[in-house]
Amino acid sequence: MKKILLALIGAFLVLQFFRIDKTNPPVDKKMDFLTIKKTPENLTKMIKSACYDCHSNETVYPWYANVQPFGWFLKDHIDEGRRELNFSTFATYEPLRQAKKLNKAAKEVKEGEMPLESYLLMHKEAKLNQEQKELLVTYLLTMKDITMMQNGISEEELKPKQK
Repeated sequence: MKKILLALIGAFLVLQFFRIDKTNPPVDKKMDFLTIKKTPENLTKMIKSACYDCHSNETVYPWYANVQPFGWFLKDHIDEGRRELNFSTFATYEPLRQAKKLNKAAKEVKEGEMPLESYLLMHKEAKLNQEQKELLVTYLLTMKDITMMQNGISEEELKPKQK
């Protein structure tokens, strides 16, 4: 039993030498969602606290990112979040993609899928009350509608393509 415990402790210590890269990609504010959509300050604060750690190039890594294997899980989660929606590069998305991302984000916030429960465990400031959720959903859908109007995108184009 003692040997197993020592082996586990040894393995845990060895894992600490394999750290994640916590370097954020560069941020160009002219490409950022909050800038291009001229987001009001109250919504900017809400979106930054609830979304930006996983969905932007402005991630603030928590202390537990330095402890493996938690750091690996966290890094994978952030990379996946950025691939799905990156507010820092939002202006690079084609208008149809912007509209689809805004529609999906609104749906996920409305249904309580975002922010993730696992994120909220350690980030209480990211928890949105019902009023904040409704405000954010309304804002995201409004930005989607404006994007669609400005670019002649129909509701039909938002629907997933049938295979």
